[in-house]
Amino acid sequence: MKVLLINGSPHKEGCTFTALSEIKNQLEKEDIDSEIFWIGTKPVRGCIACKKCGHKEGKCAFDDDPANEIIDKLIEADGVIVGSPVYYAGPNGALCAVLDRVFYASGGRFAFKPAASVVSGRRGGASASFDRLNKYFTISNMPIISSQYWNMVHGNTPEEVRQDLEGLQTMRTLAKNMAWMLKSIENSDLPNLEDKIATNFVR
Repeated sequence: MKVLLINGSPHKEGCTFTALSEIKNQLEKEDIDSEIFWIGTKPVRGCIACKKCGHKEGKCAFDDDPANEIIDKLIEADGVIVGSPVYYAGPNGALCAVLDRVFYASGGRFAFKPAASVVSGRRGGASASFDRLNKYFTISNMPIISSQYWNMVHGNTPEEVRQDLEGLQTMRTLAKNMAWMLKSIENSDLPNLEDKIATNFVR
């Protein structure tokens, strides 16, 4: 079993990476493989609603940033944890631009993969960022993994994050809960879903 850890920070080994590394280390103790994937700092595209992804086997029409690579990795993974710094009480805009396209183009293929989000903030805005990221999962039939507190760490540098003992414990508990859920799903039958009904408010 494998968990994809997405580092949505422009800093490859910053505060978000520090939180994800704590998770990765605990997953290894639970005999769960994992990979930290960094979205990088190159320009990314926002969704332009071209709807061509449906004609490309669930891939975004734009193939010059990490979106399609993330789709491939997430299809292969058994679970996912997305990490982001807090910017103006929200996740990194580049990360959201990529995730908008990843989840829209995926065509529901991430269903029943356990998921969680992790945010790193200096002080405020963490809860709003956490909520924003979780919405990708709640619209995709993905069980959300919780911890002993909201999945956040605080600090302005990796060194400060490592002093956030409660935050790091929250990351370890999250990893344990993710491992438990993955092992539980492995021994269970997945639910059968109804055909989706979509209604509009204006006819």
